[in-house]
Amino acid sequence: MIYFECDYGEGCAPAILQALEQTNLEQTVGYGLDPYSLKAQQLIADLCGLNSDEHKESGTLQENLWRERETAGAVHFLVGGTQTNTVVINYLLRPHQGVIAADCSHINVHETGAIEHFGHKVLVLPTQDGRLTAAQVQDALLQHLYDPNIEHTIQPGMVYLSFPTETGMIYSKSELQAISSVCRQYRVPLYIDGARLGYGLRSPKADITLRELAALTDIFYIGGTKQGALFGEALVICNPAYRKDFRYFIKQGGGMLAKGRLLGLQFLTLFTDNLYWQLSDHAVSQALRIRQALADKGYPLYMDSYTNQQFTVLTNEQMERLQQRFVLSVVERTDSGHTVVRICTDWATDPENVTQLINAL
Repeated sequence: MIYFECDYGEGCAPAILQALEQTNLEQTVGYGLDPYSLKAQQLIADLCGLNSDEHKESGTLQENLWRERETAGAVHFLVGGTQTNTVVINYLLRPHQGVIAADCSHINVHETGAIEHFGHKVLVLPTQDGRLTAAQVQDALLQHLYDPNIEHTIQPGMVYLSFPTETGMIYSKSELQAISSVCRQYRVPLYIDGARLGYGLRSPKADITLRELAALTDIFYIGGTKQGALFGEALVICNPAYRKDFRYFIKQGGGMLAKGRLLGLQFLTLFTDNLYWQLSDHAVSQALRIRQALADKGYPLYMDSYTNQQFTVLTNEQMERLQQRFVLSVVERTDSGHTVVRICTDWATDPENVTQLINAL
């Protein structure tokens, strides 16, 4: 069987496996304070345009140490996306607050109610393609503000976006600028789930860079699990106001890996010599081959995606025939005779497997 089911089916990029093997017997401190993690944190902070010296002030050694413990930490490494989302949302929200998100967002439909389990409500807004608009966000904030029963309802405390979305769509720079502007006007943090961030930023439809995205958000993460790492996500806290005591929340939420260097070393490898972007380019290029074949052969495109996720509508007979050789994700039944499927490529997708799928189509 050939798998196009997800983008985390393989292990990791060979360069990461090599780095892990070469450093296997080295002794380092734990919990992400090792030299590899610190170097990776600085590298990512630089790529995002964050200034690691912005909080240094004069004072006694003890005062500077305490201030550094409070405000340092622009980049953190966590094991997976659900863990990252729960830690961030728990950190940002007060007990009476909820998180604004799209109806198809990962935190709403694919995390087994993890956000609600930890005491916060997902405030769902309907979407056509998985993308929220600035007008929607503003309306939701104003609706609560002018609700005569305001103190009896959940207060919107932050906005959650995915880039790309669960439907493979990406936000344009102008769309993100508009949403960011609303969030700043109403003083609610903007958080972006970047599980597939590289696949979004390297899409031919993307008009925003990593540094520009960092400037528009308060917190976001760079996906590793689905983008060539064995596991792990790199969380970037762009707004210094949200860095204080964050490591406490990671530890309390069960997210502080004792062998933290396993995370730092992976991201150091991914962001050395542009490996992360090369792997992203590969996944997108193979997905676009599939997209073109679907269009050429008359298969309806369910979403206008230019990222590593492609969605099409198959008859049940077509799906059954394809499933004899290929593993695809079933999204939903449109009617008794048709099914929406997702075809997913990744950093390691074999071009020959793509050719076989195209021929089978």
